Amino acid sequence: MLKNLLNQEVSIYFTDGSYVRNGTLEEVGEQFIRYKDEYEMLYVPLTAIRYVSVNTKERDKPRVGFAPTT
Repeated sequence: MLKNLLNQEVSIYFTDGSYVRNGTLEEVGEQFIRYKDEYEMLYVPLTAIRYVSVNTKERDKPRVGFAPTT
């Protein structure tokens, strides 16, 4: 199933609660995946992954401040 996400920008959430995001899933093997972002390349064992998400749309940023009342 992870092979369907090859060369897509993904976020990987680990079993210890940490995560990496805004990187590309470059390779999927039997026991490891290769994930690369702007700063580093990671070889991650499949047993350390809780879930993988694909960002399909940029989220709208919430407005900060007060709206004028009429």
